[in-house]
Amino acid sequence: MAELLQVEDLSAGYGEAVILNGVSLALAEGETLALLGRNGTGKTTLMNTLAGATRQHGGSISLGGVALHKLPAYQRAAAGIGWVPQERNIFKSLTVHENLTAVQRPGRSGSSAQPWTPERVYAMFPRLAERKSNLGTQLSGGEQQMLAVGRALVLNPKLLLLDEPLEGLAPIIVEELLKAIARITRDEGLSAIIVEQHPQAILAISHRAVVLDHGSVVHSGSAQELRAQPELLDKLLGVAR
Repeated sequence: MAELLQVEDLSAGYGEAVILNGVSLALAEGETLALLGRNGTGKTTLMNTLAGATRQHGGSISLGGVALHKLPAYQRAAAGIGWVPQERNIFKSLTVHENLTAVQRPGRSGSSAQPWTPERVYAMFPRLAERKSNLGTQLSGGEQQMLAVGRALVLNPKLLLLDEPLEGLAPIIVEELLKAIARITRDEGLSAIIVEQHPQAILAISHRAVVLDHGSVVHSGSAQELRAQPELLDKLLGVAR
């Protein structure tokens, strides 16, 4: 598989505070990466840095041959980043349908994948189809998360960033979102990086895993191999048995 994302010796943070220290990782086209670590280890900072929402102090980020670190945040969506932050950031004063059409971008030329449209999002998330005329403020937390994922998809990105997409959701919604994420990544072949506090659930649908600690990579390898070693996973995540 061709390499899509290359992060080299990345240092970044907020203002003068440096959170990430020399982070390097790579992701091939069609791969899903589980980004794991205890709270406060830099996972969200890494996602925010890829999206252009932090101050970068050093290193480089390349996406499909484009020097992403040289682009402002507003240009990174056009470069191929689809970002679903923890805060979801949907337009709460707009309807579900307006949220999707406001950010929709055409499918990439030369791509054999079927482009993502509002109609495809509705087919994946029938709840949104039922509420397409509802304002963002009238949606449940789970519906808002589905909409946030849908908004990222209609950008027709090269890389999908999902920052704790299952946080605070009811089990039935978690199951529905996991199935959707698996379809988007495994079946549709969209590359993704997923931050999640439920490591076993995400490792099950990922190709590779990276664990951060104190802003640095402390483990990188096969997601399935890490999933098959629960004692190592607990040690890396600081979980006491």
